[in-house]
Amino acid sequence: MEKLIITAALTGAELSRQENPNLPISPEEIAGEAKRCWDAGASIIHIHARQPDGTPTQDKEIYREIIQAIQQRSDAIVQVSTGGAVGMSPEERVQPVTLAPEMATLTTGSVNFGQGVFHNPPEMIRHFARKMIDCGVKPEIEVFDSGMIANALSLVKEGLLSHPLHFDFVLGVPGGMPGTPENLMFLRHLLPPDATWTMAGIGRAELPLAVMALVLGGHVRVGFEDNIYYSKGVLAQSNAQLVERVVRIAGELNRPVATPSEAREILSMGRS
Repeated sequence: MEKLIITAALTGAELSRQENPNLPISPEEIAGEAKRCWDAGASIIHIHARQPDGTPTQDKEIYREIIQAIQQRSDAIVQVSTGGAVGMSPEERVQPVTLAPEMATLTTGSVNFGQGVFHNPPEMIRHFARKMIDCGVKPEIEVFDSGMIANALSLVKEGLLSHPLHFDFVLGVPGGMPGTPENLMFLRHLLPPDATWTMAGIGRAELPLAVMALVLGGHVRVGFEDNIYYSKGVLAQSNAQLVERVVRIAGELNRPVATPSEAREILSMGRS
């Protein structure tokens, strides 16, 4: 079984400090949290940027500041979001890709997202994929529903994605596929044989689906973007606390944790 890649999703776009006062907002706070997660065992840092008042932004200059601050502290793989926040324009959302980070998310379909709609029409997906090719960025295909896997495979036929693909199953978002073991198993069986995959369970689905991924040979994403609680009714003190728990469980299951260099090799990334 491959070593375990842990992704730390630090902030998301929806969470506020009213919900969890430990949320990092400024570039320095995000970079400091990234360093703590890297120290704990995370190989990939998934980032959303915030304005000083906490509102979500895709401003590439704020992303630039975050990325540089993370790279000064660690060798973690920085993965930017192209999801941004519901309602943002395509050009707004794709800005961080132009900074040529190592990875970026690519959602290959639209989905209801709480009370909003996360719009990802086909031509916009193609535009994002072309931009990632131009900038040498490894896509992580975000899957909120099963049709998004088929859409990604269609992009391979068009020459906009190439094997081996890396997927992230995001299960439990209101409007998307529920975070159940049955849905994880179903999605896993739809993947090409050479694909890698990460499990991002939302809310109470985070821990049980993370454990399933550990056993099945997948990888794991945890963090405030997906879940602000450590246990029922108990707020997590940091993203690193959630990473540490996965590392501890992986140790009990004899699943070694990958370093960033090992993660790059597992994901067939061209950078050392």
